[in-house]
Amino acid sequence: MRSRSLTTGLAAGLAALAVLASGCSSGDGEEGSPDPSGSASSRTGESSASSGAKESAAPAKGSAKVERTVATGLKSPWGLAPLPGGDLLVSSRDEGTILRVDGEDGGKTELGSVPGVAAGGEGGLLGIAVPGDDAKMVYAYLTTESDNRIVRMPYDAKKSEGNQLGAPDTVFKGIPKGTIHNGGRIAFGPDKMLYAGTGESGDGGLSQDKKSLGGKILRMTPDGDPPDKGNPEADSVVYSYGHRNVQGLDWDAENRLWAAEFGQDTWDEVNLIEPGKNYGWPDVEGKAGEKGFTDPVAQWKPADASPSGLAVAEGSVWVAGLRGERLWRVPLKGTEPVAEPQSFFEGKYGRLRTVVSDGGDGLWLVTSETDSRGTPEKGDDRILKVKVS
Repeated sequence: MRSRSLTTGLAAGLAALAVLASGCSSGDGEEGSPDPSGSASSRTGESSASSGAKESAAPAKGSAKVERTVATGLKSPWGLAPLPGGDLLVSSRDEGTILRVDGEDGGKTELGSVPGVAAGGEGGLLGIAVPGDDAKMVYAYLTTESDNRIVRMPYDAKKSEGNQLGAPDTVFKGIPKGTIHNGGRIAFGPDKMLYAGTGESGDGGLSQDKKSLGGKILRMTPDGDPPDKGNPEADSVVYSYGHRNVQGLDWDAENRLWAAEFGQDTWDEVNLIEPGKNYGWPDVEGKAGEKGFTDPVAQWKPADASPSGLAVAEGSVWVAGLRGERLWRVPLKGTEPVAEPQSFFEGKYGRLRTVVSDGGDGLWLVTSETDSRGTPEKGDDRILKVKVS
């Protein structure tokens, strides 16, 4: 087990704090410093969806057990995309490369480098995604010298190692970049559209500016165009706004979109995302109960979470914590928590960057100790296979 600087009193404080869980915030250690004087709020915000009264509830108490270590020795891993057949693609933020990891024996094959990556601070080669069951194309969110953008590359596993990626085609560009808050998670939704979580690059004013791409969740066609329908404005890819730095995206069984977001000094957030909604940053952080803003469903102090990845499995939202060095579970009935959030693996595996559902009762969990903010040990970074309930 790792030796970490987590305080013994933190666990006790969490139990009381988690009862309030209806909003989230904070930084990653890269995202901001926790406010030790921050107090919980009983404010209730705008209701964002039905309570899910007809949906079954997840158990109040769940479980998470690491069944095996899939791979070790990864360098600054960030995004993970499952492939048909069980293998995994993993991006390296700082190296600018994509690896294929054998889902059984953990063997690694380099697909190649992604041209144009300008790694620095929190930027670099970030999220990756594969559309549906088509493993012939890989999408990637990356930081360049001028912006953050999304590209796609043909993928041919029959070519020699290091040369399996074709030339990138820019799908979407012009997302603000910064040393911090680059967002970076991308995912294809049940509607076959491409979603991207962006950051405000350290300029909070961009989040409330609907004309800016910073501090938003974007929804676009696989070609990078506004969809024919479903977005608040027909000619815009902006789906929701008022975000600080979105790095976790996934859908539940009812095709509702959930997102994890870094707060600053007070609250990290898990949000239920609906088109056109304003999630508050920088005017509010966490639960505000103010008209015009949508409150989070769960929230934590930054030191306890700093949420990066998010996955939905077995009726719960699972959140990977960087600074908090733990995996959070938020059990749901419909869109509402049914019990206090649970934490797992506190301090055991270090910083947790990415969590992805395997479509059943399993998760892939990616650590993040080699990202310049961790304290890497032998074997870091790694991919873990976790069974949950």
